[in-house]
Amino acid sequence: MLRTRNEQPSLWESVLPEVCLRLPAELARVDEWLDDERFFAPFVPYFSARKGRPSVPLETYLRLMFLKHRYQLGYESLCAEVSDSISWRRFCRLNIDDPLPHPTTLMKITTQCGEAAVEALNEAVLAKASAAKLVKTGKVRADTTVVPANVNYPTDTGLLAHAASRIAGLVRRIKSAGGATRTRFRDRSRAAGRRVRAIASKLRLRGAQAREEAQATVRRITGELAGLATRTAHEAEAVLRNARRALRKATGRTKGCLRRAIDELAISLERTGRIAAQTRMRLAGDMPDSATRLISLHDPDARPIAKGRLGKPVEFGYKAQVLDNEDGVILDYTVEEGNPADAPQLAPAVQRVRRRTGGTPRAVTADRGYGHASVENELHDLGVKTVAIPRKGKPGPVRQQHERKPSFRKLVKWRTGCEGRISHLKHRYGWDRTRLDGRDRTAIWCGHGILAHNLVKITALAAAPTI
Repeated sequence: MLRTRNEQPSLWESVLPEVCLRLPAELARVDEWLDDERFFAPFVPYFSARKGRPSVPLETYLRLMFLKHRYQLGYESLCAEVSDSISWRRFCRLNIDDPLPHPTTLMKITTQCGEAAVEALNEAVLAKASAAKLVKTGKVRADTTVVPANVNYPTDTGLLAHAASRIAGLVRRIKSAGGATRTRFRDRSRAAGRRVRAIASKLRLRGAQAREEAQATVRRITGELAGLATRTAHEAEAVLRNARRALRKATGRTKGCLRRAIDELAISLERTGRIAAQTRMRLAGDMPDSATRLISLHDPDARPIAKGRLGKPVEFGYKAQVLDNEDGVILDYTVEEGNPADAPQLAPAVQRVRRRTGGTPRAVTADRGYGHASVENELHDLGVKTVAIPRKGKPGPVRQQHERKPSFRKLVKWRTGCEGRISHLKHRYGWDRTRLDGRDRTAIWCGHGILAHNLVKITALAAAPTI
């Protein structure tokens, strides 16, 4: 059942000294800004107004999620910190004797409401800021980055060994829940671990001849791991068939545990088959397509992305685009699967900025990855007067003269600040690694980071003295 506010004041509030009731300056500004009914609207469709247990008050949930992404806390750490702090309790609109929401409750609300609710919440924040004339759209800059997925560096051997171990664990769960108890299954996780360690020992060899021998051994062991994972998956298919028969007779909590384990095993078997197939393709000398290559058992949407960084030539995750203005307020963001081209994303982003703020940017700048004549034409058609984007390749004499103008070069230099903005998001607002799996949930994670960032920026602008 939907609850938007906590309307039950506590007697303890009247006996606390004034110093305990005072919020830090930043939290006081954010608390005042979030005290608006329009921020509850994106979440209302996901709750019943009459049925079910009372939900966490939405004003409490929004403030808890701000603290989580502002200070990069886990759900358990967040609840513990809020429980121990009087000022954080007051910020979250919780009385001193109120129980904290359970961490899993916050997780369920976050994933249940989904990406659309977070996008609508960010739009509501920008709409309120635009109405208060706090958002400038004179100059806008764009850049892309990679939001790393929550995965280890993927190798064929590591993925195959992990698949064998995961399948064995799921089979144990199914049998402990009473499913397929008499179906034969061999746990090959130890055998897979031995082969992975054998590869690690061979990679320490030095010298040209030794390296060639090591590479041949690695290829042989990788093929053995592919066969081992395939045999494990084949035996687990029989377990899966018999467990589905046992599911019809199960009851109570056992049936729920058995159903979850069966669903997870079916997904793991499908992904194990894909990993084994792409491994055999690599052993045959072919390179799997990066747009479809599976790099994780638990995050199937993450992809390898090459951005040309010296320290990390290839990153694994999702591609994100960020547009901000001269005050550092982020006006638009997107999270995409794979590595789509930069250029086609700019004009739609500027359209969204115009729709949210009601004003067309006077100048737009971006790096050379957006440098196409078609991009400039689209931006001019939208009403952008100045476009400062260096062209790809070697420009002609007329274009060179245009790019050497002081105004063009000034805008291009200002664009480099977007890289600092992205770095700030990675270091302070959780964009260094998403803790949610899948493209849709990664967009939720990034959206909450943008919300916390913009709330800090916008409330600081609102509190700044006017000249």
